[in-house]
Amino acid sequence: MNAPVPKQPKLLDRVRIACRARHYSPRTADAYHDWAERYIRFHKIRHPNTMAEPEVNAFLTHLAVDRDLAPSSQNQAMAALLFLYAAVLEKPLNQLTVVRATRTRRLPVVLNRQEVRVLLANLEGTSRLVGVLLYGTGLRVCECLELRVRDIDTVRNEVLVRQGKGDKDRVVPLPVCAKSDLISHLGEVRERHTLDLGADLGRVPLPNALARKYPGIDREWGWQWVFPATSHYTDAKTNVRHRYHLHESVIQKAFRTAAVVAGIAKHATPHTMRHAFATHLLEDGADIRTVQELLGHNNVETTMIYTHVLNRGGRGVQSPADRL
Repeated sequence: MNAPVPKQPKLLDRVRIACRARHYSPRTADAYHDWAERYIRFHKIRHPNTMAEPEVNAFLTHLAVDRDLAPSSQNQAMAALLFLYAAVLEKPLNQLTVVRATRTRRLPVVLNRQEVRVLLANLEGTSRLVGVLLYGTGLRVCECLELRVRDIDTVRNEVLVRQGKGDKDRVVPLPVCAKSDLISHLGEVRERHTLDLGADLGRVPLPNALARKYPGIDREWGWQWVFPATSHYTDAKTNVRHRYHLHESVIQKAFRTAAVVAGIAKHATPHTMRHAFATHLLEDGADIRTVQELLGHNNVETTMIYTHVLNRGGRGVQSPADRL
């Protein structure tokens, strides 16, 4: 008797599987899954196997013309559909004739040093520590919240960012002013982890199937989150109780409240601290290539946006009104 043929995963599940096989970040997998679903729904639940370039062109043009999406969103949708056809359906697309959303260069919002000081003063507890680290390291908020204990070196004053954007590692400086609070915070986290271990918990999700390769490693102190969530969740696939890291929305909400209390009119978000980090380093004379490396940018042209911020107001010239 022949063995039953295993059932093939559904199309959208195959998108996630293909992303994992290529070591794409969970965020990228989520985005590609969502865009594939929106594409299918736009065409009245037709299977992508029955569609090709004309349908993709129609969907992407709809995003720009009818939905008025930003160029970055349309580009992400295009990347998702190209991935769907090439990596999942194995039917690479050829020519796309898409009405592209107009890309407008926008300068980032940058807080001056006094605004940073006041904003941080109105943050409390873990949110304040995260804010200091964001400003002192230039990390993206997701990179900061995904730090593990083993990534912090308080002797060398370094923070190792593992699998950052583009699946790249890099090292950034640990602000000396944050060391005392960080060490105290880690002491509290360790106490909580010890209590979790006593309750047969204390496990965290690990990358690249490390938990299967090294059983028990997900309970080790070094792999714990620096900023763990306050509660546990059950993994739907493994049925394991995990503690995940703090959610971005917690920090974002704290920043919104602090900005209002501080009376800061600018749109101050956790990501604004990254812009301030880069701009203030350049103001202090740091080499732009160094700043590029610290930020994890692939291209120095991306980092050059901060030189435009420095030159804002007539590229650094003196206004003639100031000579009256």
